[in-house]
Amino acid sequence: MGDVSVNLRDISYTINIDSNNLDNAGQLLRQLNYQGKILVVSDENVGKLYGERIISLLKSAGLMPELFLVQPGEETKSLTVAEKIFAKAITMGLDRKSPIIALGGGVVGDLTGFIAATYLRGVPFIQIPTSLLAQVDSSVGGKVAVNHALGKNLIGAFYQPKAVLIDTNTLSTLPERELYTGLAEVIKYGLIADSDFFKYLKHNSEAILNRDSSALKHIIKRSCEIKAEVVEKDEKELSLRVILNFGHTIAHAIEANTGYKQYNHGEAVAIGMHGAALISNLLGLCSNELVEEVRSIISRYRLPLKAKNCTVDDIINLLLRDKKVVGGKVHWVLLNDIGKVVVRNDVSEDIIKKALVEIII
Repeated sequence: MGDVSVNLRDISYTINIDSNNLDNAGQLLRQLNYQGKILVVSDENVGKLYGERIISLLKSAGLMPELFLVQPGEETKSLTVAEKIFAKAITMGLDRKSPIIALGGGVVGDLTGFIAATYLRGVPFIQIPTSLLAQVDSSVGGKVAVNHALGKNLIGAFYQPKAVLIDTNTLSTLPERELYTGLAEVIKYGLIADSDFFKYLKHNSEAILNRDSSALKHIIKRSCEIKAEVVEKDEKELSLRVILNFGHTIAHAIEANTGYKQYNHGEAVAIGMHGAALISNLLGLCSNELVEEVRSIISRYRLPLKAKNCTVDDIINLLLRDKKVVGGKVHWVLLNDIGKVVVRNDVSEDIIKKALVEIII
C-alpha cells in the first residue's frame, strides 16, 4: 500500500500501512537499529488477540521483549496506571535506547507515549495501532497524555514516535462500535481539509462499513496524509494544527460530563462536529445545506448527532477547562464550506447555548 512520511526535520518518521503488517514488526525494529530489551504495552483485549504474536515476532528478530497488559477503557489513562508501567520499565532495566511499543487503540497509544516521553526523560517510542481511531488519528502527530479528574489529556507532551506500523487486518476483529468511532475522525478530515475525500466518503459508505480492504486502506492512508501535512506545518499546535480539533471542543466536554462512560471518543466528536456546524451556521459562516450535509454523513456512518445525560450549563462550564482556552476565550474551529475552516474566539455564549440546545437531549 505504501508509506506516509511525517517530515519533521531530525524527528521525521514513517507511517507504514499494509495488510499483514504485524509480521514486519521485528524487521522494522531491526531496521531502526534497536536491540536488547523492549517493553510492549497493550490492553487485555488486544493482548489476547495479538500480544503473543508480537512477542514471538520480536524474539525471532533477536530482541528481548516483555508484554505489560492494562485494563481496557479511558480510566486506564491515569497517573496511577502510568506509575505501574514506570515500575515495570525500571525493574526490566530499560535504558535510554530501549524502545517502548504501544500495541492497541488510542488509550494504549496515549498512555504508552506518555511513558516513553517521560521515562529517563525520553526513550524510543513505536506505535502499532490496532483500532481505526488510533490508525487515523491518535497514533500520528505525537500528542501523548494521561487524564486528570478535572479534564481529559491535561497531563502530557508532544513526543513523536520513531515509526508507526499499521496492519489493516487488525480491523477485522474490531467491534462495530469501535469501527464507527474511528470513522468520526475520518469524516473530520474530509470536512476540514479535502472536499474530494468527503465525496469519496459519501459515495463509498457501504464498502467502508462492510470493511472492504481497498476502501479501508484508502481512507486510512488519506487521513494520515492530511494529518501529516498539518503536523509538518505546526507540530506543537501553535497555529494551523488547531484545525484538527474540529468537533473536539464540545466532544471533550460531553465526555467529561458523562464520566467518560456513555460515549466513546468518536461518538462525542460526531456530536461535537454537529454542534460546530450549527455554531458556524448561526454565525452566518455556512449555509443550512452544509449543516444538513454534516448531519447526513454522521448519520450514514451510524454515529450520534445528539447527547443524552448532559446539561447545557455543565457543557458551558466544561468548555472553559479545555486545553485550547486562551485568556478565558474558547477557540472554535468552524466551517465555511466542505474542506474550508476558520478559527474564531469571539463566539458569544448566547450562540453557543443555541447550538447546544439542538444537540443535547
